[in-house]
Amino acid sequence: MPDSGNLKSVDASQRPDSQSQVRVYAMPPREGALPVEIVQGFLEALTSDDPQFAMARKYLTKEASKEWDPEGSTTVLADGPNTDAGNAGNDADGSRRFSLTGQQVATVDKQHAYRPEEASYSQFVHLSLVGGPGRKEWRIDKPPPGVVLGESDFQRIYRSVNKYYFAGPSGTGASGQTGLVADPIYIRQRIDPLTQTVKALLEGPTNWLDQVVDSRFRSGTRLKNPNESLTPDDQNRLTVRLNSQADDASQTRCREMAAQLLFTLQDLTPSGVEQVTLQRSNGSMLCVLSQSHAESVAAHRSAVRPDYQYFVDEEHRLVRMPANAGSTADPEPVNGILGTGDQPLRSAAVSRDEKRAAGVSLDGKALYTGSLVLEDTLGKPQVRSKAKAEEDRLSTPSWDGRGDLWVADRDPKRPRLLWLDKGEGKPVEVEVPGLDGRIESVRVSADGVRIALLVEGKDGKTSLWIGRVERGEGERPSISVLDPTPAAPRMEEVTAMSWAGGSRLVVVGRESGGVQQMRYVQCDGSVLSGTTLPGLTGVKEIAASESEQQPLVAHSDDGIVRLPTGSQWQTVVKEGSAPVYPG
Repeated sequence: MPDSGNLKSVDASQRPDSQSQVRVYAMPPREGALPVEIVQGFLEALTSDDPQFAMARKYLTKEASKEWDPEGSTTVLADGPNTDAGNAGNDADGSRRFSLTGQQVATVDKQHAYRPEEASYSQFVHLSLVGGPGRKEWRIDKPPPGVVLGESDFQRIYRSVNKYYFAGPSGTGASGQTGLVADPIYIRQRIDPLTQTVKALLEGPTNWLDQVVDSRFRSGTRLKNPNESLTPDDQNRLTVRLNSQADDASQTRCREMAAQLLFTLQDLTPSGVEQVTLQRSNGSMLCVLSQSHAESVAAHRSAVRPDYQYFVDEEHRLVRMPANAGSTADPEPVNGILGTGDQPLRSAAVSRDEKRAAGVSLDGKALYTGSLVLEDTLGKPQVRSKAKAEEDRLSTPSWDGRGDLWVADRDPKRPRLLWLDKGEGKPVEVEVPGLDGRIESVRVSADGVRIALLVEGKDGKTSLWIGRVERGEGERPSISVLDPTPAAPRMEEVTAMSWAGGSRLVVVGRESGGVQQMRYVQCDGSVLSGTTLPGLTGVKEIAASESEQQPLVAHSDDGIVRLPTGSQWQTVVKEGSAPVYPG
């Protein structure tokens, strides 16, 4: 029995994933194999747990094996590549060509970054005869680029991992401490995942996030021995020896590097990594950092548990209840003007430090802010909407980790995304180039550098997009949301969403021809297997904490309900709306 280490909650409803128990071993080409057998054998070898794709290379010519880069890209097809022998072709020199076809759903690039990409896939595989007189064998001399496989194989072979980098100036927290930003990637889960992840972290953030985050590892920092396999000792302590690029790092920088490693590796071993020791290239010690001290080095927002959950009650007041799922305390009005009912509310948001709140008036025209710790009076609205219809006015607001406030004005004549510095002053209109549609809902991540947007398209359906928040320098604030990417491309319509972790969101929506469902999605657009949640009828709004231990809260036909881990939905009150966690 272990006598040390952290306690971790276990979901009693979890069952072993049968796919994770399957291991695939590649077979070499048989003597005298036909061209179609070579092609099919090569594709099957790509789905094996072969570290360097050594068996897959046996299906290639020597020259093709040298040029082929399986780490360069991974193409994910809905049902795998079609290799029907009927599509084979003969070239004039007697060589053979096969076309590989399928429906592409995503790609994983050289940085291990997943990107949804719906398209028709079509590539040629070329084969030629190699060998001496009397012993010629068919081999592939022009393989498809990278690795190509079906979605079910991809989900079996790969796993999502969050790398962590420090937020740039746009993500500095309200306290001045710089927070960490999750950068999700996909790695092969049985091929030394810990070492793969460390190497990916050292190589730097993915291109999409690179503009708004910083790594404390100097450019060019790598493992001293690239072929070394990193393994924690029996006390869950990990030693990482770096190359000369890190030799002169200060203690402050070294501890920040160690914090990046600790948070990145926390879910890669059954009991987590408790301590990281960084060494110089000569083996001398740079610094040591334990898990218990990592939070003092870098703010890891998803590790912060809120004290309360909030919603708007039947009297249109902002009320709260303990965030502990086991609590039976009745909801109570919050302190301050927004809890009195003097200004009826239809939606609200609470700052991440739970000291301030913002509320939208019942008619949707005005946005007010107020204290949750001091008695105050209702001031002038911070934002007003001029839209004629209530449903075209202000969205539910959202606070970021800096203490700034965001809200969308859905006025058809002038749709705007607005930002308020510390929730006060004149609202700044945020530029959102590249987004075709009207923003219906806004949720800013805890790190403040990513924003989730529900966007209504020309067809009247809403879809989920993730944008990168960039701030310009100068006296006048200049804020843009750039490079929006789809986060739930499989859903025909998304009606509600909330951040639910460093790179995870919970969404409510439906697929084409399907019924309403709730599931978790990654902000890169991928869907983790087994993430469909227990059914709930008529879900209108959903709220999740970025601390994954807290229960989901929803507004449904049954009223305000919440979902404790390992349980079923439980009714809190029959009347109420707009549930939110701080953020």
